Amino acid sequence: MITSTSNQRIKHLVNLKKKRKARDEEKVFLVEGIRMFREVPVRKLREVYVTETFYQREKQVVDQVLAGSRITPEILSDTVFSYVSDTKTPQGILCVVEQMGYTLDEVAGGECPHIIVLDHLQDPGNLGTILRTAEGAGVTGIVMDRECVDIYNPKTIRSTMGSIYRMPFYYAEDLKTAVCDLKKRGIRTYAAHLEGKRDYDEENYCLPCAFLIGNEGNGLTKEIAELADTYIKIPMEGQVESLNAAIAASVLMFEVGRQRRRSYLN
Repeated sequence: MITSTSNQRIKHLVNLKKKRKARDEEKVFLVEGIRMFREVPVRKLREVYVTETFYQREKQVVDQVLAGSRITPEILSDTVFSYVSDTKTPQGILCVVEQMGYTLDEVAGGECPHIIVLDHLQDPGNLGTILRTAEGAGVTGIVMDRECVDIYNPKTIRSTMGSIYRMPFYYAEDLKTAVCDLKKRGIRTYAAHLEGKRDYDEENYCLPCAFLIGNEGNGLTKEIAELADTYIKIPMEGQVESLNAAIAASVLMFEVGRQRRRSYLN
């Protein structure tokens, strides 16, 4: 059992928790909680840390997930676990997981792509919520620029509720080039924009489509907005001009799903 916060492995975990550069250099990220552990692809699992109390209670579950792997859980004292945890009430299990590493072809491929493009999104919770909602709405992939918040930020990971393992995503070195690539593939691009003339539900999304979603405070950059084939709007009541980025994205994603289900049924 590790009982000291001065232990080198503990210092390493804290460094991975706090620093994007450290995570990217090792191509790993941290996940916490029994649900995130149970859903992790075992081939991506590097290390597992548990408290003694947790392991006594959940030993059968832990051993079942790790069956066939060469990973042995490392036991930490409650104090040390709290030190490395990113939550106020730690569940008692933390994992080091290999980063995903998708290509644009994997994200934008398929028979009828449904893509979300994120431009300078900054809030970890928003990004995590978009990933989770995207899985539920049937989105096929997410494209982001390098200015977006780190998808492997612990707060983002928690917000995904496991969708990080299943939703393909791609960080573009040049978002403009990536969006142009999508357009060359026959994917129609829509921007949720204050200058939109048509309501979002007046368009046909049964063909390949991508939605451009901008920064929480400033919206889409001019350069990216100009790449949209069509500006659309979500009609508002009262004095509200726009929605939170994650909520706006959710409205659009589920409209695509609704139209495609209706088309399939007909």
